[in-house]
Amino acid sequence: MADLRVQGPGPVRRGFGLVAAMVAMFAVPMAVTLHTVRVSAVVDVAAEPNPSPFGYTVSLLLFVVPIVAIAFWFVPLDGVKISKKAFWWTIGLLFPLGAALDFFFAHLFLTFPNPKATLGVKAPALGGGVPVEEYLFYFLGFVAILLVYIWLDEYWLSAYTVPGEERVNFTKLLRFHPQSVALGVVLVGAAVFYKWVIAREAGFPGYFTFLVAGALVPSAALYPSARAVVNWRAMSLTLFILVLTSALWEATLAVPYGWWGYQPRQMMGLGVTAWDGLPIEAVTVWLAVTFTTVMVYEVLKRWKASGLSMRAALMGV
Repeated sequence: MADLRVQGPGPVRRGFGLVAAMVAMFAVPMAVTLHTVRVSAVVDVAAEPNPSPFGYTVSLLLFVVPIVAIAFWFVPLDGVKISKKAFWWTIGLLFPLGAALDFFFAHLFLTFPNPKATLGVKAPALGGGVPVEEYLFYFLGFVAILLVYIWLDEYWLSAYTVPGEERVNFTKLLRFHPQSVALGVVLVGAAVFYKWVIAREAGFPGYFTFLVAGALVPSAALYPSARAVVNWRAMSLTLFILVLTSALWEATLAVPYGWWGYQPRQMMGLGVTAWDGLPIEAVTVWLAVTFTTVMVYEVLKRWKASGLSMRAALMGV
């Protein structure tokens, strides 16, 4: 049987571009269609004292159930091998990023207008605290995304997995990627231009800037080493699963029912009227998190597979 895995430097080099094209071919016509909506059809639930009791808390099952199913059923059943050290290093590095978003910036970027959708337990954060569900959201989210990708990579789409011997063939893992820096500058500049010139709104697109930095700062150092070993088919399917989850979670439930919301001054000003004005950042966060999680995991997996010290693997010395 012919080897179906992508071979050669060409397909690997355009892996991210293919994923972006796959997203665009669905996202662009959807965006054009949604742009035709001028009046939101979302029902105002403000008059109802408790429209979704513990809704945010229960919705965390959208992460918990896949985690349990993959970790305790699919992985043992299918004999999937997980690099546990790379897995927990990835979670240990990325969860603080999500926690920092809540601790330092939640009072600037987010709102939580319906406390009855949570357990009512406040977790520490600047500006008065956030629902404890927020920290659980980021921890469970990173774990779920990574487990989905690993299972797809090692089992469901294993024909496209990069062999182990190719992972350890490197001189150093930290390699500067100027295109990531340039893309970040362009994206933030475009967001500022849209908010100030087109939308003509006060404020600064701080949330979008944070998301771009969270994705492209690691990319500026890691993408050249991750590009050759990422299973781009597994990543693209992971991305589509997360975007579908976002459509259910944020557009259908969270924003309309007040589980969380977004502060307009810190948003770009580009929202989806049909989804109760859901800002574009709500979708961008899933793209950024998936990309960063997969990239960091694959680089750490290369390091662990090499048997080298961290300094030798990262710096080549």
